[in-house]
Amino acid sequence: MTPETNPLALYVHFPWCLRKCPYCDFTSFALPNGRADFSPYLKALEDELSSESALAQGRVLASIYLGGGTPSLLSAREVGKLLETVSKLFTLAPDCEISMEANPGTVEKGRLAAFASAGVNRLSLGVQSFSDANLGALGRIHDAREALLAAEEARKAFANFNLDVMFGLPGEDLAALETDIRTALALQSTHLSFYELTIEEGTVFGKRPPRNLPDEDTLAAMQEAVVSELEEAGFVHYEVSGYARPGFACRHNLAYWTFGDYLAAGAGAHAKLTANLDGLVVSRSVRPSQPAAYMQNPHAPWTQVSARDLPFEFMLNALRLSRGVPADSFEKRTGLPLSAIQAPLDEAKRLGLMDPDPRRLAATPLGLRYLSDLQALFL
Repeated sequence: MTPETNPLALYVHFPWCLRKCPYCDFTSFALPNGRADFSPYLKALEDELSSESALAQGRVLASIYLGGGTPSLLSAREVGKLLETVSKLFTLAPDCEISMEANPGTVEKGRLAAFASAGVNRLSLGVQSFSDANLGALGRIHDAREALLAAEEARKAFANFNLDVMFGLPGEDLAALETDIRTALALQSTHLSFYELTIEEGTVFGKRPPRNLPDEDTLAAMQEAVVSELEEAGFVHYEVSGYARPGFACRHNLAYWTFGDYLAAGAGAHAKLTANLDGLVVSRSVRPSQPAAYMQNPHAPWTQVSARDLPFEFMLNALRLSRGVPADSFEKRTGLPLSAIQAPLDEAKRLGLMDPDPRRLAATPLGLRYLSDLQALFL
């Protein structure tokens, strides 16, 4: 597979939130006064996008993702202007998926419809839970009522929208999760992301872990409940945390999981490109995470990924997909023969963590449950 046929996506990062959640390890920063003049940051984004456009080399953007942080802190006018800049600098596919993340505490009535009018055609709403107790434990700025109202607004404004929900929360039991599952399904989204709470280093929870977290057996039962009930409702479990109605899998995320190419702009944003230079060369770039440093120099150097690191990077992504990827995509996307991972592949199959079918690279249900352990075999 040549780089020209490798999917090209664009990620744009907005690094501010009203409040930093205690579990969050993303590049995000609390706004000191709840609002700021974002124009200097948007100007830096425009400058970077202008230089990044040359790297597309005429390739069509299949998807654009405005992530954060909380991009819904921007006005619809600001989002529209940003998307207009992108459309002038890049060639967009006629059906380009344009996603934006939003939080219920930042989308008063009418704002989601305004974002749709500005050009966003897929919304990802971070509700996390429909329980006031759970939302309080997570440090969220919205309550259950606001989550429901925002989800209803999303359903009216977007034909394609996702709801983020978390489980394995402090004090949560299976019955409480069942309530969240039923509520999420009733809101008729096209996509659901159900994430297990993980305690990450460098976060507030990492320093002071919450008490009364569910045990391993309860977490396993919760995962089984999510999978079975969402599949029974017609959702396809296509990625470890992703469930989509047929035809509504997130194209942008699939570019990541299939080791596709993506450009990026914004503080802390990562990009990846593949070139064919007497063999495939995979390169990455990372922008400064601090907004002030990014705005001072919104351009990032590129570094080639070594042949030693490519197998792990590929498998880190591909194994998130429930059906995995065709085995021959490993060589097509890395330039390395499949024999480069034969030893860990054999070990993973021996442990029952990977499908024995030689035509695919796919985790078994057990492998998906212990995904980090499986991925680590390819380090």
